[in-house]
Amino acid sequence: MSNKQAFSDMKPRTKLQRQVIAMSQCLSPITEKQKKWAFFHCFNHYGRRTKKGAAACLECGYTWNDKFLKPGASVCPHCGCKIEIIETRKRRFKRDEAYFCVLTTFRGYQVLRYFDLYVTRRVGREAWYGCKEVVQLWITPEGKYIPIARLRPLFACYTDSWNWNTDMEVRSVNSCYDINPNFVYPWTRVIPALKRNGFRGELYGCSPLRLFQTLLTNNRAETLLKAGQYPMFCHEVKSGVCSDSKYWPSVRICIRNGYRISDGALWCDYIDLLRYFNKDLFAAKYVCPVDLKVAHDHLERKKRERLAKEEFERMKGQVRRAEHEFRQQKSKFFGIRFSAGKIHVRVLESVEEYFEEGAMLHHCVFTQGYYKKSDTLLLSASVGQMRMETIEISLKTFQILQCRGAYNLPTAYHDEIVRLVERNMHLIRKRMTA
Repeated sequence: MSNKQAFSDMKPRTKLQRQVIAMSQCLSPITEKQKKWAFFHCFNHYGRRTKKGAAACLECGYTWNDKFLKPGASVCPHCGCKIEIIETRKRRFKRDEAYFCVLTTFRGYQVLRYFDLYVTRRVGREAWYGCKEVVQLWITPEGKYIPIARLRPLFACYTDSWNWNTDMEVRSVNSCYDINPNFVYPWTRVIPALKRNGFRGELYGCSPLRLFQTLLTNNRAETLLKAGQYPMFCHEVKSGVCSDSKYWPSVRICIRNGYRISDGALWCDYIDLLRYFNKDLFAAKYVCPVDLKVAHDHLERKKRERLAKEEFERMKGQVRRAEHEFRQQKSKFFGIRFSAGKIHVRVLESVEEYFEEGAMLHHCVFTQGYYKKSDTLLLSASVGQMRMETIEISLKTFQILQCRGAYNLPTAYHDEIVRLVERNMHLIRKRMTA
């Protein structure tokens, strides 16, 4: 894309865009009161001390000596600012940035104004704060929006990559302008349509743009907000799940019964589990659990067990088909077993035993088809009734290729098992030449 093409979408083309860019130029700049509030709330405030006790407030620049000052919360003796003391010898500190948003209205539009705040700190100097407006989002009562913003560099990957040499101009609709700010100025103004649809100033951790658009265009989200289903409303803003009719009837059951959904995402997963087990999704006793997490975890565990059983049955069919070929290759080694003390080692004598070995020790001896290998032999070492490690032996070199316990990790008996197998390798050689 050429520079000419990159800049071509800056010119307002439609009547709405021309109207918005004209109104944007009439907006008042951010006030000193708003800046002061933003600088105080959007950043942590620090002090610095060295091991020798040289202390400095990185807000006002005051320096003093205090050998008893400890890292942590403190108060600057000069400006009275609450600061967090950090112990370091650094004199220059990395620049911090944050996004600050002001919610206001102008001639029937909801306006979201985003400011990029930044602060640089240096020992012995007052902290230097800056504030630049980067984005304005003009939202109509119907939920459409026009972004006015500074230009971002071509191919920029981050939303804080702004070209400070450009003006606030109309831009194409892009997700990079949907900013979730660090803080929102608490004194807000909103259009009547948002008040009518239930907005009372709380954003519930959502980006203001998505929340406002959802409230203005989604009747179900409006119902959730007015019914006090705040976690479910937040989940709807972020994912739009209630647009899918497979959840909405159950949501209505919750509202009708005065049940407050404590976690929107977890509740939707729970409804999916109920559907998996063919439960009645119109019954309050199912869709309104007393403890959502306990009910969800119970069904999730049952589903996992059922899937494991189905997988086991499928694997058993695979085992039966492979058994005949396995016996032809390895039957000459059947019956080999030896022990030393409490360690017992024996040859795995069926494909089903390979499956059980892999399932018990959580490794890939079955899934990777070790029973199909004609040039290796697998043995199982156990202590008492507990399987400990699986040993793979090469039938060409009669060397131990690997010896692994649960999750492919060695056990406390690993060295003893290896020595025991090596001492009895002649038993396998004898069967090989028989």
